[in-house]
Amino acid sequence: MKKFLLSILVLCSSKNQLLAHCQVPCGIYNDVTRIISIMEDFKTIEKAMTKIVELAKAPDPKSKNQMVRWVYTKDEHATNIQNTVTSYFMTQRLKESNTNYSDQLTLLHKILVTSMVCKQTIEQKNPRHGLELINSFSKIYLDKHGTKHLKELTGIGR
Repeated sequence: MKKFLLSILVLCSSKNQLLAHCQVPCGIYNDVTRIISIMEDFKTIEKAMTKIVELAKAPDPKSKNQMVRWVYTKDEHATNIQNTVTSYFMTQRLKESNTNYSDQLTLLHKILVTSMVCKQTIEQKNPRHGLELINSFSKIYLDKHGTKHLKELTGIGR
């Protein structure tokens, strides 16, 4: 406890201002992990849409309850995508100095819109389109090492 308080005192009394360039310490997250997370969210949305359509045909209350839970799951995963795209990629990772900055920004915006449309519909084409968009983004965003890592973890591009 004494070390903690001493550390706080030293930081507060420091003449130099501590500046952070992102919201979280570097190295905690990585781009490939975020891209895979978005892919998983779109796949979950796709599964939820299938279940919603199946359960909507059933007359029993248990099925209706399950349908509501799948709607909630679908919306939750669409929100996850929106949060990752805005809070991670757009806020912290995308820089105007990036090669293909405009194309990257355009694809991220399209991913945001697609995730919003996934909340509003149960059309399977929307999460599939989202997967196509995140694949396109990863191709112009990741470096060779990131692309190799993504292929190893997902099998995409094999």
